[in-house]
Order: sequence, then structure tokens, then C-alpha cells
Amino acid sequence: MQNYYLTKSGRLSRKDNSVMFKYIQDGKSKQAPIPVNDIDSLYIFGEVDLNVKLLNFFSQNNIMIHFFNYYGYYTGTFYPKEFLNSGDIIVKQTKHYISKIKRLVIAKEFIKGASHGLKLNLKRYKPDTTEFIDKITELEKSIDNQKSVSALMGIEGNIRETYYKTFNIIIKQDINFKKRVKNPPDNMINALISFLNSIVYTLVLKEIYKTQLNPTISYLHEPGYRRFSLSLDIAEIFKPILGDRIIFNLLNNGQLSQKDFDKDLNYAYLKEEGRRTVINAFNEKIKQTILHKTLKKRVSYERLIRLELYKLIKHILEEKEYKSLKIWQ
Repeated sequence: MQNYYLTKSGRLSRKDNSVMFKYIQDGKSKQAPIPVNDIDSLYIFGEVDLNVKLLNFFSQNNIMIHFFNYYGYYTGTFYPKEFLNSGDIIVKQTKHYISKIKRLVIAKEFIKGASHGLKLNLKRYKPDTTEFIDKITELEKSIDNQKSVSALMGIEGNIRETYYKTFNIIIKQDINFKKRVKNPPDNMINALISFLNSIVYTLVLKEIYKTQLNPTISYLHEPGYRRFSLSLDIAEIFKPILGDRIIFNLLNNGQLSQKDFDKDLNYAYLKEEGRRTVINAFNEKIKQTILHKTLKKRVSYERLIRLELYKLIKHILEEKEYKSLKIWQ
């Protein structure tokens, strides 16, 4: 099974046990069949028509659809009826949120895993990034001393602010990146960060759906209306690995440049060709495998997300203390 990404506009419909995508290319009508058994998750970036019959078909096959608007910003997910419900886990997941102490234990691990990933990225560009690595290391020392999630988020913000200061050092192109800006992004770097963060978020959501965890009960980010906040929590660990590394590689290898962005929108809009370049790089990345230190076998980066969720479940069930992923390569 694999993720499918539709960057063109067209119509998506059910045909027997397959999905048919009809679109126009070079003035000609074309269609592409997608076997439903091949679909892990569907990403829609173009203007695509679909109907309730298709949504019911996807729901029966436990397939998510992630929607992005014209500018490539994530807008929402068609979330099928859950099929691995566990009342016991939901109750215990909630208890770990309600308890301030239990919640902080998990939230701190998310920050530690994220910070580790950021530092590992910077270590690839030493000695130019050494002073920033040292500063992040100092900030990390105060994580365990925090008594509230809001204070913890403050430390996380300082770590990321330090990290983003290195982008002008790491990226070889003239980007003039000053700070992280979102909703909406104000330049090509912020557009890339937002775009890839959204894809990482939806990938994590898809993996949560395949466990007994409830995606709305979280520990670092405050649970709220209209968002799957546990996905935001877990995504913190994987954004440096699956998002930032792709940005560095694509820009430094010349696979992306200002020509892939709309100049009239201050380079904050990624054109279709550039979007496909990013998506292809992301898809290749999540399929790459590394030797797992504990399992002693090769696993994909995508699989690491599911393994992280299983560790969280064991912690919630009080079988084994949760320690966030500290990526090793």
C-alpha cells in the first residue's frame, strides 16, 4: 500500500473495486485507475470533484483523504469511522492528560525527541553550526525543570528560534530567512516549512488511525476543537527528520529555487511542478530504511512513526516508560 498524491484538478470516482481519476492534460482528457487495495492514504492538492458514494467506499476500506487548498495549505482530513477502538486505552489516555504530572512526563519526552532531531540536523553542518548546537544543549538542560506545559512550550519555542537562525548558514541559496512565519507564510522557506509540516502531520494522523489511540487527546499541544492534537505532538519528533532535511537537500542540490515559487505572491506559493518535487522527495524519504538499534532489523522512516505510537501505548498502559525517539542517523 502507498500514499497517492493528486496535484492536478479533475474528478475522482468509484469504478467497481477501483478508484478512477479523470483529468485534463495538454488539452486531452485522461484517466488513471487506482486499485483501492493499493491506497494507504490519499492527498488532494488540486481542485478535485468527488461524491458521497466514493467517500463511503473509502470509509469501508479505512482510507483517509487529506485536503490542501490552492496555496498548498492543509485544510482538513476525511477521517473514516475508527475500526480499532479500545475503551480501556481511551480511558487511560485521558487519565494521563488529566494528571498534570503524567501529562508533563509525556510532553517533556516529545520536546526531547524533537530537540534531539534538530541538533542532529545541525551536526551535519559543523563547525558552522557549533555555537547554535551548544545553545540548544543549554536550553535542553531546563526541560526537566519545567512545572507546566506552557513553560515547556516556551523552552521549545526558544530551541526552535535558535535552530531557525542557522537556515541562512545551512542553505546555500540566497534566502534571507529571518524568522518562522505561518498563517500565511511570508516567503519561500516558510512556505516550504508549512507545506512539509502539514504532510508530516497527516502522515502521523494516518498512523494514529491504525492504532487504538485517540488522535484528539494530546499532551504537549492543548486538545481543542477541530484538530487532531496528538498528531501535532508526535509530529514534533518527525518534522526535523522528514521535513527540514528535505528542505536542506532540495535547495542545496538545486532541485528547488525561486523559479518554483510565484514571485507575485512574495514566493510564498509553491507552483505545481515544485510541489511535485517536494512530494516525490518526501515519498522517497519515508520509504528509506535504517537499521533499528533495538529491533536489530531495517525499518522505514514511516514505520518509525508507528513504533513511536506503540511505545506511547505501552506507557499509557503502564507497561513500559515512554522514551521518545532519538534518531541516530
